[in-house]
Amino acid sequence: MKIGFIGLGQMGSAMARNLIAAGHEVSVWNRSADRVAPLVAAGAHAAASPAEAAGGEVVMSMLADDRAVEAVVWGERGIAAAPALHVSHSTIGVALAERLAAEAGPGGYVSAPVFGRPPAAEAGKLFVVAGGDTAALDRAQPLFDAIGQRTFRVGARAPAANLVKLSGNFMIMAAVEAMAEAMTLAERGGVERGALLEILTETLFGAPIYRTYGALLVEDAFRPAGFTAPLGLKDMTLTDAAATAYRVPMPLLGIVRDHLRSTIATEGEDIDWAGIALTLRRGAGL
Repeated sequence: MKIGFIGLGQMGSAMARNLIAAGHEVSVWNRSADRVAPLVAAGAHAAASPAEAAGGEVVMSMLADDRAVEAVVWGERGIAAAPALHVSHSTIGVALAERLAAEAGPGGYVSAPVFGRPPAAEAGKLFVVAGGDTAALDRAQPLFDAIGQRTFRVGARAPAANLVKLSGNFMIMAAVEAMAEAMTLAERGGVERGALLEILTETLFGAPIYRTYGALLVEDAFRPAGFTAPLGLKDMTLTDAAATAYRVPMPLLGIVRDHLRSTIATEGEDIDWAGIALTLRRGAGL
C-alpha cells in the first residue's frame, strides 16, 4: 500500500520502520529533517511537505499534541484537502478529533491512538484503538496489523477512540501514583522498593502496567524518558477538558496533574512521567 507517515519521534519512527518492513511503500515527513534520514536509509521516501506525504492511499500521523496536528492538517502545505485517508495515532483532545472527523478531506478520517511505550512500538506490539467509518477502518487494518498486536474498534465515532486513549493514560498515571506512594511508604519504613514490587506483582497486581512501571520506579529509570512528563501533563490536561465537557468529577486527576507540574519544575522536561515518584519521595524526606 502507498502510504505517508508524518511525525518521526520515538514512536513514529518505530511505527514507520515496521510499515516499511511489512512491504508498504512509505513516504515520511517530519518537522525536524534529521529524523528523516534514518527512515530513508531503511527504504522510505522523503516527502517535501505534509501534503506530499499524503499523496497516496493513506497518511498516518503520530504527533506530540493538538497544535502539531492542527499545523500538519490546516497549516501551509497541509493535508486537509489531500485524497488520502488520514489515520491519526496522536493523543489529542476529543474536541479536535471531532473537528478532524467533521472536516475530513475526500479520503476520510480515522482516530487510531495506540497503547504501548517505544519498545512495544519497535517490536510491532502496540495496541491500536480505532474509531471511524467501517470501510475506512477496513482499509487501514493491514497497517494496524503491521504496527500492533491487536486492534480494538470502538465504533463509527472517531473521537470515541481518543476518549479511550485519554481514559487509559489517566489510569496509567493513577497506577503510577499509587505505586509511587506505596513504595515511598514502604521505603520510609525500611522495606526495599524491589521487595514490595515482587510481592505485589506476584500476588495481587500482576498486570503489565504494574510490572513495567514498577520496574522503572524501583530502578529510578526516568532518563532517557520513554514518555516525558510534559507529554503526560498535556494528556492529563486533555483528560480534564473531556471531564469538564462531560461534567465528570475526577479528583484523582487533579493530584496527578499537580505532581506532574511539580516534577517538571524540579527535574526538568526530559524526565519520564513516572518521575513523579521523585516528587513523592522528596515530600517524605527520602
